[in-house]
Amino acid sequence: MGIARARRIAFDVLQRVATQDAYADEVLRAELDETVGRKDAGLATQLTLGVLRWQRLLDFLIDRNLMKATKTPDVEVRIALRLGIYQLWFLERVPAHAAVHESVELVKRARKRSAAMLVNAVLRKAAKEAKQSAQSRNTIEALLPKELPPAERLGILQSHPTWMIDRWLRTFGEERTCALLASNNRIPALSCYVLDAQHRQDALSSLKKAGCVVEPGLLLQDAWTLHGGNPGASEAVQRGWVAIQDEASQAVAHVLAVEPGHTVLDLCAAPGGKTLLLAQAAGPQGHVIAADLHEHRVRAMAQRFENAGIRNVQSCTLDGTQLLPFDLRFDRILVDAPCSGTGTLARHPEIRWRLRAEDLSDLHARQVCLLRNALGNLAPYGRLVYSTCALEPEENELVVYEALGATQNQFRVVAPRTALQQVLRESVPVESVICADGFFRTYPPAHGTDGFFAAAIEHILKKD
Repeated sequence: MGIARARRIAFDVLQRVATQDAYADEVLRAELDETVGRKDAGLATQLTLGVLRWQRLLDFLIDRNLMKATKTPDVEVRIALRLGIYQLWFLERVPAHAAVHESVELVKRARKRSAAMLVNAVLRKAAKEAKQSAQSRNTIEALLPKELPPAERLGILQSHPTWMIDRWLRTFGEERTCALLASNNRIPALSCYVLDAQHRQDALSSLKKAGCVVEPGLLLQDAWTLHGGNPGASEAVQRGWVAIQDEASQAVAHVLAVEPGHTVLDLCAAPGGKTLLLAQAAGPQGHVIAADLHEHRVRAMAQRFENAGIRNVQSCTLDGTQLLPFDLRFDRILVDAPCSGTGTLARHPEIRWRLRAEDLSDLHARQVCLLRNALGNLAPYGRLVYSTCALEPEENELVVYEALGATQNQFRVVAPRTALQQVLRESVPVESVICADGFFRTYPPAHGTDGFFAAAIEHILKKD
């Protein structure tokens, strides 16, 4: 019996994530072409992201079944073990013998034949343990050492780094932290918006043909939620009729309140999802400059705009932390800053294993620099939106306060109520996404979206 295609794909993606710092969703998108059936695509995605979400718990279950004298398994062996344990504990429909056998075959395929007996032994022990526990999380909790500190215990059970849980407990409190951890381990739905209203029905029909269940979005009037299927293989996505983008991310573009004829700078634009919305709002008389640091991402972004038939966007490569090379002042500027991504851990679970606590101070310094530079290119009475997909205060409001602190009251934070009221669904009160401090925030457990932050900042003329 050979190895199922879905398991081969999942193993290969996980190997690239572990050894090349690749992002799982990008590698999956490349692997799941039109030759991959809907069933295999679904299982490959579930295995890949499931293993990444539950990695710490899976490693705990692996390590307790390893013999004490066993050396630390190689990366490929560890990945095969994680795939096997994940199927045994989380996928009841997968027969235990299939999970064990194919994990052993994956190790052989990776030229680690000497580890085949180890993988077989560990997974057989784990299969008995999983069957006896009936996949009960209470059973797993009973396996943990009693002396573990609460944050570390929670870190294993909910598969997050202990340092991250510690800081969230301080920031959000126990109840909100536990809700956030659970939310990060759920499978997030995909959201999209239709780029060309003329193709709306064709686009939605195409997504349904690709096996997607299409429902109205949770937050925005023009957003759609997709369940199942392979939207990337649909005509709608391939022809640029729709853009896949989380609703909170879409909302950030609306916070900027771009009007027809505006000149717009999107400073950290790649991959260009928000830029498409900004270009639509600016219209044929407007002009959008989409900038990014990495040339290969700028090229991909420019191709995306061309495929979508967008003609009012100019793409360029630049470092936003350096003096910006523009003589003009922009009506609107979006600074969607590089960040930790802690608001997207359900969608990008590998982030939780790469991010370090000390990274936040470096990110903060870069974000302050980006925002200060951009403010210098904002026209009088113009609006700038600073945004991240992070939950950390150091990357959000503290960046805004520090950057504005040296501007001598030339700028002010404004609550973007009017802009959001025009695009939110009637069932969504604007107060649910705008906090008392005037900032836009989404919180995954409450809104069902990624976690986003946005500050709308307006340039006011300095008084004499």
